[in-house]
Amino acid sequence: MNAVSVQNLKKYYGPVHALDGLNMEVAPGAVYGFLGPNGAGKTTTLRLLTGLAIPTSGTAQVAGVDVFKMRNRLAPHIGHLPEEPAFYPWMTPREFLDYLGGLYGLNGAALLARRKELLALVRMEDVSKRRIAGFSRGMRQRLGVAAALIHHPEVLFLDEPASALDPAGRKEVLDLIEGLRGQCTVVMSTHILADVERVCDVVGIINKGRMVVQAGRQELLERYAIPAFELEADDHAALTQWSETLPHLPWVSGVTPQNGSIRVIVKDTRAAKQNLLKQAIEAGLILNRFEEVRPSLEDVFLQLVGTESVS
Repeated sequence: MNAVSVQNLKKYYGPVHALDGLNMEVAPGAVYGFLGPNGAGKTTTLRLLTGLAIPTSGTAQVAGVDVFKMRNRLAPHIGHLPEEPAFYPWMTPREFLDYLGGLYGLNGAALLARRKELLALVRMEDVSKRRIAGFSRGMRQRLGVAAALIHHPEVLFLDEPASALDPAGRKEVLDLIEGLRGQCTVVMSTHILADVERVCDVVGIINKGRMVVQAGRQELLERYAIPAFELEADDHAALTQWSETLPHLPWVSGVTPQNGSIRVIVKDTRAAKQNLLKQAIEAGLILNRFEEVRPSLEDVFLQLVGTESVS
């Protein structure tokens, strides 16, 4: 039985079809990356699957519970970290986890053991007696994950868990999510494609309220493998200016700027090998690197849904 199963899910807000027949399957124990452009329906999906909204039509099961017929039975089976988790700022992590544990019927030695386990998991033992009000965004996200896990949920829903974090905070949260593999099923909505590529086993890409594709990360990269070349130069401005001329070439399908380099997606590998380096040199560029590279999840995403920004 799948940990999450969604059939023909629809959610309409007047004329706006936030979800328009979504189908989705998440296997038990998977770390599932949920991607889509702005307005694709990701947040709406998480709200529906956590019982925070009611669909226009369709069905869904989470951990064997019919989400819409038995919403009152759903809470013990799921954990949920919203994009901006809320806390009682005057509490300490110990107090907050004890409070939440009590709501789920944990008490005594069982609650103390679970609290100790979670504080160790999110690496907050040293700050467990500090007031939450003084915590950084990364610390609050880690505490939010601990709070969502207090009752041993079977499925954990994370909405943009690493958004707005600095690199150190993002690494902390991603390491934490990666460590949850096998302990519970994780469904992670994010706009950071590199994060999905790093920690997720399975990827679902949604667009205009429908699932475009769902597959294992490696399978997805292989299925939609597209030839790409990367060029890097010291003169970033000149490289960027020259790259703007490339989409007009018949053998180029897209150009993605990166940190000090560009990635050129091509339709014809032979033509690219014959012409791309030669044209860069003719343009006066001094290249530090020119190589054919494996496709990234970003390449696959852009191929499937176009150049719309993700959210």
